[in-house]
Amino acid sequence: MAVEFATIASGSSGNSVYFGTEYTKILIDAGLSGKKIQNGLKDIGVLGSDIDGIFVTHEHIDHVAGIGVLSRRFNIPVYATEGTWNCMPSSVGKIESENKRVISKNEKCVINDLCVTPYAIPHDAGQPVGYNVMTEKFKVSIATDIGHVTEEIMENIKDCDLLLLESNHDVEMLKNGDYPYPLKQRILGKKGHLSNETAGKLLAWVICQNSKLKNVFLGHLSKENNTPKTAYNTVKDILEGYDIKTNVDFNLYLAARYGVERIIKPM
Repeated sequence: MAVEFATIASGSSGNSVYFGTEYTKILIDAGLSGKKIQNGLKDIGVLGSDIDGIFVTHEHIDHVAGIGVLSRRFNIPVYATEGTWNCMPSSVGKIESENKRVISKNEKCVINDLCVTPYAIPHDAGQPVGYNVMTEKFKVSIATDIGHVTEEIMENIKDCDLLLLESNHDVEMLKNGDYPYPLKQRILGKKGHLSNETAGKLLAWVICQNSKLKNVFLGHLSKENNTPKTAYNTVKDILEGYDIKTNVDFNLYLAARYGVERIIKPM
């Protein structure tokens, strides 16, 4: 038996992550059209009707655009915090009351052989969360849309086997770019997004704490204020300063803006 992890999309144009076992299959966020998410699932041999639940990190449209249509089309429960539900954009459409599940941070949600636990993150949204998804022997941590690193984040991701970590922007590219000043301040602020440098330092800390962590995806890269090469090399260089060798001590991947990036691991 194996667990399968895949990013279907990652970035300001849309975000969706798949995690599945033989018995249970879930999405974390569905920020693309229902059709695009179904096509991404099809690429890994999964049908929309196979999905047992959609877990929402926060209500921004690049994380929720497809949740309504998928829930209605396949009768899928949608899990989100009360604050996220209260701020959900009307464009997602109606979600049936029996499929509207309210969760709280640190509440364990058990679906068959998976345990999904949200934890609080600092972002400019109603009540945003990251997620830990656990089987009996395997833990995946989702840590994106983070304005700054908190002790709660560190505590939640320190013992994962696989990590999706935001590496949103290069600070100098952002400062010197064309974004309006208020948007630059938002991204750089305490409830904005994580820079490549901060991602690298946080990842170095996690690896030094945790010999189990063998696969890391850098995600939510900005199209305008970052490049895959810049993100990868910045993080790699920081890790080398801690004597951590990329693709020797662990595997480092880039979550594609569009298209599936996946890994299958034995349970």
